[in-house]
Amino acid sequence: MTATFQLVIDCADPEPLAGFWVAALGYEFEPPPDGYDNWDDYWRAVGVSEDELGLGLDCIVDPARRGPRIWFQVVPERKAAKNRLHLDLAATDWETEVGRLIGLGASRIREVQENGNRWITLADPEGNEFDLVRR
Repeated sequence: MTATFQLVIDCADPEPLAGFWVAALGYEFEPPPDGYDNWDDYWRAVGVSEDELGLGLDCIVDPARRGPRIWFQVVPERKAAKNRLHLDLAATDWETEVGRLIGLGASRIREVQENGNRWITLADPEGNEFDLVRR
């Protein structure tokens, strides 16, 4: 059996962070289930209380459905330490891609050369680190 998974990213404000990753990865916001105009209507229909609604769009998906679904989960605490898991994005034109990601709201942390490998570490708008590697 092949395991499937979703990636969950803790955050303070899901919709803007999800929007950053939509643009960074070429993903799209997950559409609500058939028969519902939006996710809040769906969640109300399945019994979720009003005080848990209104967070905005918090799930993104690969339009080709090859990559994992990513859910942006609201948590009360801010990021406090180095990530224990991170994404590596691959690009052939590094400087163009770094500029694009920074234009979307990323921050450049450092460039690393180690054991013949080279990558650039960036952070998304909420401080979650990710690497840009050469393709």
